[in-house]
Amino acid sequence: MVTWIIFSGLLDGFHLALGVLSCGFVAWISGDLFFADRASSIRSRLGQACRMIGYSFWLLWQIVLANLHLLKLAFSGPGSLQPQIVRIKIGLKSDFEKFLLANSITLTPGTITMKIRGDEFFIHAISEVAVKGLDGEMERRIAAIFHSETKKIGGESSNG
Repeated sequence: MVTWIIFSGLLDGFHLALGVLSCGFVAWISGDLFFADRASSIRSRLGQACRMIGYSFWLLWQIVLANLHLLKLAFSGPGSLQPQIVRIKIGLKSDFEKFLLANSITLTPGTITMKIRGDEFFIHAISEVAVKGLDGEMERRIAAIFHSETKKIGGESSNG
């Protein structure tokens, strides 16, 4: 709703009511994306939301670090680039957890999630340092948001 108010810039009753209706509609159609278990309590959902906020701050820091790495690569010249495609097996269960991981990887400069096939992610990484950054920490943090038990937590990868 705050985003609606900021972008519309209008604070009259009509536009605020329209904002409430729009926010309610979006929450209704996308509620099962974030909260896969509809039987969860409000307390559990609030805990997930708080952990998601914490994860967002951690992800922002990772984005800053990755940007610094890319800056170093840019000044090092083309010989420092080692682009490669890496296959990683993940243990996340829900589609939303996989979606969150794929987008987190893509948001981090130097890596792009190219394809997801079941429990395998195919990721393009610009350097060996970017590949080493795919050590499973991001996956562990996402699993912790949802208190998800994973089959195997990240780190298993192969170039291909």
